[in-house]
Amino acid sequence: MRLHRNLVFIVLDSLHLIFNEGQYADKVIEKALKKDKRWGARDRAFIASTTYEIIRYKRLYAEIAEINGHFSAQNIKRMFAVWTTLKGIQIPADWPEFEPTPTRKIKGRFDALIKTRAIRESIPDWLDTLGEQSLGDKLWEAEIKALNEEADVVLRINTLKTTIEQAEKRLQEEGIDTVRIPDLPAALRLVERQNVFLTQSFKDGWFEIQDGSSQKVAPLLDIRPGQRVIDACAGAGGKTLHLSSLLENKGQLIAMDIHQYKLNNLKLRARRAGAHNIETRLIDSNKVIKKLYGSADRVLIDAPCTGLGVLRRNPDAKWKIDSDFLNRVVDTQQEILQSYSKLVKVGGKIIYATCSILPQENNQQIEKFMTSGAGKNFSLIESHNLYASKDQFDGFFIALLERKT
Repeated sequence: MRLHRNLVFIVLDSLHLIFNEGQYADKVIEKALKKDKRWGARDRAFIASTTYEIIRYKRLYAEIAEINGHFSAQNIKRMFAVWTTLKGIQIPADWPEFEPTPTRKIKGRFDALIKTRAIRESIPDWLDTLGEQSLGDKLWEAEIKALNEEADVVLRINTLKTTIEQAEKRLQEEGIDTVRIPDLPAALRLVERQNVFLTQSFKDGWFEIQDGSSQKVAPLLDIRPGQRVIDACAGAGGKTLHLSSLLENKGQLIAMDIHQYKLNNLKLRARRAGAHNIETRLIDSNKVIKKLYGSADRVLIDAPCTGLGVLRRNPDAKWKIDSDFLNRVVDTQQEILQSYSKLVKVGGKIIYATCSILPQENNQQIEKFMTSGAGKNFSLIESHNLYASKDQFDGFFIALLERKT
């Protein structure tokens, strides 16, 4: 591979924003890819994939480069030199901004350091200890390895506007090759990564990007056209739009969140998708929740979580959380379960879901809820722990409960 100076320095600038200014990787890369309209698909792919890979292996590369403190411009260049060496790529000798690359030393340190799992998989020591204690050594070993691999791009076809057969054909005409995914009737996986947002199919609302595990949530609610369904933690609305398609635009779908800007984004996405039965409500007080007690046929609680199941697409998250954050989010999850479970009517169903793999956020939350005053009215129908190492897609947890009385 021949390196291009302007692309390399876009990567270096992006890493500075992510490592030193705490900006989110996806937003930084999104902005970076818009800096030059002349870049082709390969140029954009280099920027995105290289930036993500160095984030993914931040600790390993930093340890190899013997970086102990601040990620200065020079230190980031040294990490980039580690990446090039391990990829078998040579930095041009006439690039004065880079020091001579100590290839033998880098390879020697790599061979020594990868014997330690926390360094090899590039995670904090506390997270490695927690993962092993929570999942057991064998599953944690396999899972953290899988979570360091690049995720597939999966589309959810919007059945409000088209069929999977029509979408498959149109995407192929637009130069996007896809394959179907067993057991996911509205899903197509890209054969190779491409910018699908530029296609007319996307602009016409024919599909959304949605991982395979995420696509398993809404169908489990067993919703039927005409019901009142509440998405209690809607965010930007990926699952809300899926629910709308399953409702066939019939019935009432209430999307709730504590952030207005996310609901505003959902409105734009809903307009493009042709989802007309969505009503957004900002949770700015407990009164908003209390007004809906006992009114819903179905409730989706896509709870805030550590996001450890989606590290493949958000690798910077492992450096933005700590054990204190885990403790806080576990408390928040239980509070949400206790409160939002009251939204469903007798005979109705709720789903509690997270994009985490930790039992503290998943099975243990359901067990605690079921033994509480609010939970005694519910029965657990089924639950699913999804792992990247076993199930192909993101790590997820889904529990389906029914209110009995």
